[in-house]
Amino acid sequence: MVGPGLGPGGGAALENANPLIYRRSGERPVTAREEDDELPDSIDDREIFDLIRSINDPEHPLTLEELNVVEQVRVKVNDAESTVAVEFTPTIPHCSMATLIGLSIKLDVHITPGTHASEHAVNKQLADKERVAAALENSHLLEVVNQCLSARS
Repeated sequence: MVGPGLGPGGGAALENANPLIYRRSGERPVTAREEDDELPDSIDDREIFDLIRSINDPEHPLTLEELNVVEQVRVKVNDAESTVAVEFTPTIPHCSMATLIGLSIKLDVHITPGTHASEHAVNKQLADKERVAAALENSHLLEVVNQCLSARS
């Protein structure tokens, strides 16, 4: 039975029950240069887009690309500075799933299980964005991080 505010099966109603569906972009061609292990291969916007485009939407049996939530033009990679910025567009202005979608796109960095004595504590710190931001406000620590990320000549 479907009551007011309830979707099929008695669950919560979909916020955007009839979303626009967009055509998926084609596969990215891989060049001979990219396949050559002897040559440097920088990461580009399309490579990151390809990693996130097939993430499933939390409400629909569609991908974030098919719903136009993620687009290649909204992915910015600066390989030289080791930064990636992704903007995503919710399907509706009051989407309650926006945080969940952002969490689905977020990179997850953690220690390989069983390889560090304080594995749990380090993983907890890496996952806590406030603690990471506070750590990066330390100028000495930021300098060391930047040295780690700088290209060697």
